[in-house]
Amino acid sequence: MRARATDARRAAVLGKPIAHSLSPVLHRAAYEELGLTDWSYDRFEIDEAALPGFVSELGPEWAGLSLTMPLKRAVIPLLDEISETAASVEAVNTVVRTEDGRLLGDNTDIPGMVAALREHGVEQVDSAAILGAGATASSALAALARVCTGEVVAYVRSEARATEMRQWGERLDIEVRTADWADAERALHAPLVIATTPAGTTDALAGAVPERPATLFDVLYDPWPTALAARWSMFGGAVVSGLDLLVHQAVLQVEQMTGRVPAPLEAMRKAGERALANR
Repeated sequence: MRARATDARRAAVLGKPIAHSLSPVLHRAAYEELGLTDWSYDRFEIDEAALPGFVSELGPEWAGLSLTMPLKRAVIPLLDEISETAASVEAVNTVVRTEDGRLLGDNTDIPGMVAALREHGVEQVDSAAILGAGATASSALAALARVCTGEVVAYVRSEARATEMRQWGERLDIEVRTADWADAERALHAPLVIATTPAGTTDALAGAVPERPATLFDVLYDPWPTALAARWSMFGGAVVSGLDLLVHQAVLQVEQMTGRVPAPLEAMRKAGERALANR
C-alpha cells in the first residue's frame, strides 16, 4: 500500500472538528526530515455529508488521507479495498491513493497502539482493563488481541455499551468481560489499563491509583498529563500517552503514503511535543 514519492504530492487530515489536529505538524515534520520538499499536508473540516464529494475529486497529486471522527466508518463505502486490520474494527483512518487511482483503506491506530506499548516495554500481558466503550475502545481491544493472552475487563456505563464490547470481543477473538463504571477503581490493579474516555472522565479515579501500579495507556494528549496519568507517574507506574499513539500511527501513515521506510519517528515526536508545549 504505497504511493510513489514524486514531486508535488498532497495529503491531508479530514474530520469535524479538525482545528485541534496535530497530524499536519507530524506529517510535515516527516516530509522535512525525508527531504520531500514538494509534499504538502493540510487539514480540512469535512463531515459525512461532504466526504463523498471530497473523495471523488482526489486527483493524481494526492498521495493519501488521514481520517478522524466522524469519518472512519463513513469512508469505507467510498474505497476500492480495505485491509484486514481496518475490517476487523470497521474503521479506516488511513487512505492511500495508488498510481492507478485506486483508494486503499487501512487502520494504523491498532498497530500504532501495539508499537507504543512495545516502546514502553509492554510486549505481552496476561490480562488487561479498558476504561470506556467508544470507537477507540474497539481499537484498543484489537490491539489487546495482539498482546493480551487472557481476559480483558471493560468498564462501561450502560448495558448497551457492555453488549457492544462483548460483541467486539467475539469478533476479535479475545475474551471480554464487562463491568459497571461504578467499579472502575478495580481496573487500576490490572497489569495494563487502557483509558479511552474523553477528557475529565477518569479524573475521579486518580485518588484510587494503587501504590505499585503497572502500566497505564491513556489515549488523551491534550491536556496532558491527565489527573490519572499524573498520579500514576507519581507512584512509579509506566505511562503511555496519547501522543505516543498519535506519533506511532502517523509514522505508519507516512510510510504508506510516501513509500519511505522507516519514517522519522523521533523528528515527528519532537515536533508534536513542541506543538503541544506551545498551546
